Order: sequence, then structure tokens, then C-alpha cells
Amino acid sequence: MPIKHDNQSITKFPSHFTWGAAAAAYQIEGAWDSDGKGQSVWDAFTKKKGAVWEGHSGNVACDHYNRYAEDIELMELIGLQAYRLSVSWPRVMPEGVGKVNPRGIEFYDRLVDRLLESNIEPWVTLFHWDYPHELDLKGGWLNPDSPKWFADYTKVVVECLSDRVSNWITLNEPQCFIGLGHLVGEHAPGMKLSLQKVLQAGHNALLAHGLAVQAIRTNTKQPASIGWAPVGAVHYPHTDSKEDCAAAMAGMHAVYGDNVWNNRWWGDPVVHGFYPEEGLRAYGASAPKVKSGDFDIIKQPIDFYGCNIYSGVPTKAGSNGKPEVVTLPAGSPHTHFLWNRTPEALYWGTKFLAEHYKLPVVVTENGLSCNDWVTLDGQVPDAQRIDFLRRYLLCLEKAIDEGVDVRGYFHWSIMDNFEWAEGYKHRFGLIHVDYETQKRTLKDSAYWYRGVIRSNGASLGHFSTADSTSADYEEKTAALYS
Repeated sequence: MPIKHDNQSITKFPSHFTWGAAAAAYQIEGAWDSDGKGQSVWDAFTKKKGAVWEGHSGNVACDHYNRYAEDIELMELIGLQAYRLSVSWPRVMPEGVGKVNPRGIEFYDRLVDRLLESNIEPWVTLFHWDYPHELDLKGGWLNPDSPKWFADYTKVVVECLSDRVSNWITLNEPQCFIGLGHLVGEHAPGMKLSLQKVLQAGHNALLAHGLAVQAIRTNTKQPASIGWAPVGAVHYPHTDSKEDCAAAMAGMHAVYGDNVWNNRWWGDPVVHGFYPEEGLRAYGASAPKVKSGDFDIIKQPIDFYGCNIYSGVPTKAGSNGKPEVVTLPAGSPHTHFLWNRTPEALYWGTKFLAEHYKLPVVVTENGLSCNDWVTLDGQVPDAQRIDFLRRYLLCLEKAIDEGVDVRGYFHWSIMDNFEWAEGYKHRFGLIHVDYETQKRTLKDSAYWYRGVIRSNGASLGHFSTADSTSADYEEKTAALYS
């Protein structure tokens, strides 16, 4: 459904809105075996021949472990209000349980201090896919002890950082680390299990979320704001008809029996304390075994519902009234990842989640992969990223205007990095990284985003796409060479 905006209007986000960017430990830190760090499933997975594009790994990545101070200076230059980071579980606890690695936890201690010195609020994600390899050898997420292992690790991190960190995210995208990692085998740990085992692993991950929330509440040294960050599986209406709008909402409610790409199988236990009936019907005998008291653990009070939204599925009402996917016309815009450019997804996705779960929403990831490079003049022009973000953020602003309680937006990602099984094929960052020299270069979108942050979104309405970066170029050049 096309969403139209008056390009001359001035948009304004709420005064309390948080503007940030995000990254994940394995994708940027490098130092994979430094200072006592243990192996993660991704350290092991990248050693498998053919597992990752061109044999790439995160062994060095962006060397953020050694260059974090420089990276924070660039975040400060962009004007970030918040940075969503993740903690590497095996860096903190090399075997996943037991002994804590002091040099590992000290890294995050220094990182948080440096962020706060730059007036950047740290939002800490406890699990962004780098499960400890030693625990994976003991069954990983299929081991019934895995939720307790995660809770014990959470306690360690919270006891160290919660005097300065108040915003916490438990799990990032269970649909990915369970579905891609355990069902189709495209991500670490590279398993292709039965659907029943996959859903049992997912159930244990949900228990881990619940125990982690309890661990944060029990051990925090200041009031904590807690959420999580699943995939936002978005359908949007093909037309503005009432029937297509209803079909899109129905699509976002749906659970399909051959995959885990949905909203409610994951979100309903966390917020409502049960699996949806539609999901139980769809999965049938593959549904996980649930013990008495499990949902009491999983359903913990959370303060916001995070969502990672990149694209959506155009949907119409079929002849029977049920949702029907619409094929986009040939040549429709898509990203370097071949994800369709569908800005409506940010409107309909946040609207659905807010209405269904009755919680404030935070867009914990949104962005696109482009084929960026440094031009001969030393710049990184990425006009497509600017146009993409402007379209998506205008749709997010429309949702807010209509009363959807969206509290923040985190661009994915702060810098180019290791893109999991895709290696270094894709560049999602506001900052270009030369992986050979580790030189960082702010892209045009970084300066554009700085203007968005400074104006609290007002610049989205009065800059045209063509000249949206021009007003910042003199200041940009001065900042680079002063």
C-alpha cells in the first residue's frame, strides 16, 4: 500500500525518541582468540569449508576490540544518542559456564565507560548468536540446562555493567539463530534438525529469555528497561482497501507449519504466556514439550518490544478472504541482499506489534546492504541508502503520528562488518571499513543521519532526496580535515 507524504511538510518525532545505531560482537570485534576468549559456534562454523562466502571469518572483522575508542569518536561525530552493542558470551565466560574471564568483561567495562564519556547511551544485547562452542558440544540450545547457563552468564554481565547500563535486550532474532542455525543449517552451528527438535531448541531459548529477565531484575544496580529483538515478520497491504489491510494483519498473525518465520509463535509466549492456537495447529506433533511452569518463566514483564525490520511482503485478500502474497513487478527496487525495498513495512510492522502486544516498540534494526566503495575523492557516496532510510523513517513517523508508541530507532549498522554466512559481501554500515587497512570512512549517509538526529526527524520532511546531504557537505569536510 503506497504511503504518501508531503515533501514540504516538517516532520517531528517525540521529544523522548532515541536515535541510535547497532552492531554485534562477532561481526565487528575480531580478536577471536585474544585475552582468554573462548570459541563461539561462529568461530567453529567459519572453519568449515564452504560454510561462509569465500571462506571469510570474523577472526579480525573490524578489529573493534582494539579500535573501539576510534569507533566511538566516529559515533560521536555522527551524533548518535545510543549505541546498541552485544556482549560476546565466550569472551566473558570462555567455556560458557564457570570461570569468568576478567580481561573479557573488562573490555565491555571500558567500552561502556567510553560511550558514556561521549554521551552515547549503551543498549546492551546479551545474545547476538555467538553461543559458546564448549556448550554447543554439550547440546547447545537443545540441552535443557541451556536456559540456566544463559541466566548465569547474564548475572555476570549485569553485575558488572548495570551501574551504568539501564537498557537491556535479551535475545536477538530467535527466528534466525534457531531457524537458520538449526533447521536449514545456513548459520552456526550449521544443523539440519527435525522440526520438533528445532522448536524444542526454540522453547529453551524462550526459557533463557525469561530467566535472563529475572536475572536482570534481581541483580541490576539501577532501574532497568528490558526488551528483546525478534525479527519483525511483516506483511503490508497491496492496496488501501479494507480487505487488503485486514489480509496483511492476518498475515502477520499467521504461523506456518514448515518454518519459524513468524511473529506470534515467539512473541505470544513472551508477552501472553502461551503458544498461539494457530501455531499449535500448524506445528502439530512437532510442537515442543512444555513442562509445568515453563510459561511462568518465559512470561516476564518487559518494558519494550524490539523488532528488526528490513522488508515486508505485499499481501492482498484472496478470493476466499485469506492472505495472498502479491508478486512485485519485474525491476522493483531491491537491496544488494536482494531484499525488496518496502518502506511500508516499518509502518505496518510497528503498528501490528504495538496493537497486538500493547507495549512500546523500539526498532532495534533497520537498514540495507549496498555495494559501497571509496571513490577517488576519498568519499563514500551512498545516495540509495539515504533515500531508503528517508522512505522508511517517513513511514515510521506516520505510524507515530497515528498513535503507535515507538520509542527509538537503531540503524543497522554503525559500520560495515562480517555479514554471517555472506562474509564481507555486503556493506550495511554508516561507516565504510577497509578490511585490509582498517581505515574508517564516514559515508554520506552518516552525515545525513546526523542531520536527522539533530533535527529529531524534522529534516526528513523538508529535504528532497536529491539534495538531502548537500547542506551538510561544508561542515562534513571541515570535520574531516580540521
